Amino acid sequence: MSTTTDPFARRVEDRDAAPQFVLPLVVRIERDAPPARTDALETAARAVLMLLTDDRSGGEGEWAQAVCDWQDGRIRKVVRRARGAEWRRAEALPGITVRGKSAEVRVFPPVPLDAWPKDLARLQVSGTDLDDPQPPAAPAPGEPVLWFNPGVQMTAGKAMAQAGHAAQLGWWSLSDERAAQWQREGFPLAVRTASREQWSRLVNDDLPTVRDAGFTEIAPGSVTAIAQLVR
Repeated sequence: MSTTTDPFARRVEDRDAAPQFVLPLVVRIERDAPPARTDALETAARAVLMLLTDDRSGGEGEWAQAVCDWQDGRIRKVVRRARGAEWRRAEALPGITVRGKSAEVRVFPPVPLDAWPKDLARLQVSGTDLDDPQPPAAPAPGEPVLWFNPGVQMTAGKAMAQAGHAAQLGWWSLSDERAAQWQREGFPLAVRTASREQWSRLVNDDLPTVRDAGFTEIAPGSVTAIAQLVR
């Protein structure tokens, strides 16, 4: 298994008692060129992985304490949207910008739940409803896939956070060798909604599974996504 400690192994009451931090993600949504939904989800998932594996997030890195504090509590992620000058101000803050085919997502080191930087706090959470111009193609053979529950409806912003959760749980589940290989490859992955038949098989396969805490949009304990990284 990976040497990264899985905070979800802690008891729920221990995580709830810890100071709560949140991982901010900002998606760029310009009025005349919004990203495709699936590309935004995949880019957000890679952004979370890029932050987790950044040198600044481990050891004596400048973000290491914030990442540790965040992982001691609930692993919350919140996605906000920005355009124009808002996006430029967000890019000026410490973080990592990850670009997909049409999407740009910037991820920031974790912040206390009630102490967001003002240039991020003023950004809107709503308005992240995105569409795919055409249905996404089937994942390539052997490609890591983050599967979404076909019975749970979410806004794009919520789904981006869930994709990040699934990628993070999947990362923790890998052996050191496989994790290093995936990182060298640049974290290729696909995000797709499973068919009902696929989903019924996936939930019985002992794979990394996201159960939402129920803070927004969906009921607590809802299974939203499953990471299928190694076939």
